[in-house]
Amino acid sequence: MTSTARPFLNRRLAEFGTTVFAEMSALALRTGSINLGQGFPDTDGPEEVREAAVRALRDGRGNQYPPGPGVPELRTAIAEHQQRRYGLTFDPDTEVLVTAGATEAIAATLLALLEPGDEVVALEPYYDSYAACIAMAGAARVPVTLRPDPEQARFRLDLDELRDAVTDRTRLLLINTPHNPTGTVLTREELTAVAELAVERDLLVVTDEVYEHLVFDGAEHVPLATLPGMRERTVTIGSAGKTFSFTGWKVGWVTASPGLVSAVRSAKQFLTYVSSGPFQYAVAEALALPDTYFDAFRTDMLAKRDLLSAGLTEAGFAVYRPAGTYFITTDIRPLGESDGYAFCRSLPERAGVVAIPNAVFYDHREAGAPFVRFAFCKQKTVLEEATERLRSLAA
Repeated sequence: MTSTARPFLNRRLAEFGTTVFAEMSALALRTGSINLGQGFPDTDGPEEVREAAVRALRDGRGNQYPPGPGVPELRTAIAEHQQRRYGLTFDPDTEVLVTAGATEAIAATLLALLEPGDEVVALEPYYDSYAACIAMAGAARVPVTLRPDPEQARFRLDLDELRDAVTDRTRLLLINTPHNPTGTVLTREELTAVAELAVERDLLVVTDEVYEHLVFDGAEHVPLATLPGMRERTVTIGSAGKTFSFTGWKVGWVTASPGLVSAVRSAKQFLTYVSSGPFQYAVAEALALPDTYFDAFRTDMLAKRDLLSAGLTEAGFAVYRPAGTYFITTDIRPLGESDGYAFCRSLPERAGVVAIPNAVFYDHREAGAPFVRFAFCKQKTVLEEATERLRSLAA
């Protein structure tokens, strides 16, 4: 007698297995390679912020369950940050929600706002959790591909393609700027067109702005919620991990109108319920740091971007210099390669460096096949060693 075992994973998640980050990080460990794949710093953030977490632990603040929406100190600090940086006014009690990092904020938001059969228009390539969360909600993703512009060394949004992607089944737009993995920062003109489309078609917008403090070369980060007609229909997602280099603390947040925050909180309370108690107090202090911190952070990352960009160019890659984030997208075709996945799997043995194939961030895998992402949020000496190793490819 024979039987066929049923698969354990439900069909909504059948396309999602182990993430490429886990695969490439394991490859880095096994080969002793420099890991420029996963986007986490290799040094801690400001000492005063770390000490604030230690102080909270010692004072017994947050060692038990914090309030469901987040500790009042952090919610107030988030509201003050939005007001000070962008002129956006949020009520800390009804319009701010603290989450277990931006990843939970994305999950809770999409689970709360989507019905089965809804369509979500997202910019492709996109962070891998977007696709999984849309699938868990029973919705359908509709990718709009950012197109490479080799002359400008950036990726561009085709606004006509975005408009054409919206149908009667579209529920929301999922926007990420500064954009991971391409490093594109959408301009005010582009975002104004996105806002006009959302108002015209009565769409919700979820905007992932975790790299808001990492913009370069005169680029401007424009929160969508600041544009006409967007304050009441936008869920803005932020995070402490990328700005303060404490990614393991997993402190993120949502800011939106009371009705939207209430909806997201309804889903969030059944995910983690609460998290990161003592760290919430520390992040509240971090958000109040003077502008000199944010300026120095950006200046440091800019120097690292330029260092790695120059090294990748010397190694033979075509480099798309990012206007934001701490990732560089490269084209491997000048090296005589075309399959990014195969390239990244062989790179540790060839050069002792690990990167991420951009194709995993695409529905249209062929569009991302020749592109590979490197992270530059590492120590200068690490980046220098990596560029030295990569020079072997030019030979």
